[in-house]
Amino acid sequence: TDTTWRDAHQSLLATRMRTSDIVRCAPFTNAALSQAFSLEMWGGATFDVAMRFLNECPWERLEKLREQVPDIPFQMLLRGANAVGYTNYPDNVVYEFCKQAHKSGIDIFRVFDSLNYVENMELGIKAAAASGGFVEAAMSYTGDVSDPSRGKYNLEYYLDLAKQLVDLGAHSLAIKDMAGLLTPRAAQMLVGALREQHPDTVIHVHTHDTAGAGVASMLAAAEAG
Repeated sequence: TDTTWRDAHQSLLATRMRTSDIVRCAPFTNAALSQAFSLEMWGGATFDVAMRFLNECPWERLEKLREQVPDIPFQMLLRGANAVGYTNYPDNVVYEFCKQAHKSGIDIFRVFDSLNYVENMELGIKAAAASGGFVEAAMSYTGDVSDPSRGKYNLEYYLDLAKQLVDLGAHSLAIKDMAGLLTPRAAQMLVGALREQHPDTVIHVHTHDTAGAGVASMLAAAEAG
């Protein structure tokens, strides 16, 4: 999964890449990443920034890029019951949002909650599934599973969370290491345990190289399954 069109400029450029800039490079991206699992290019902060700061329509961005990139599944980040906003929305709003997002070009919905609040994620998972999209449930990572003295966020916590998300109907799982805290040892332990518990479920790991250990952690995660 390549996240350049969503998380890269959200983290580095305050999500200020304009649709026209992305459209110009879209054919090259379509060719270069034609074998990729997905292209995360929508959701997160891209929706509100497009409207509030760039004076653009986020739906038009999605549809224009879908025309230019026909060969790579499109992925979005969905904040559970918050959709792409900063408050909880009524169930029917989230369902209709996901329905339109899928119609406009989103194939994969990566659903998360910053606090791993399962009830919040449940609405997003069910709405994404009802739209016909592929649902990836993301677990926000914190702490250090390789250090049992670190408290609540231990290996058992994430295994229990993963089971709840799979039981809700998630098609794949993601470890969302948004702060770059996942060490190679922790990646090996967590991915290995998840693979043993869910042998038939796709497991993805998303990280930020904040501490400089991102590449080593990704290699460890890949070796663990």
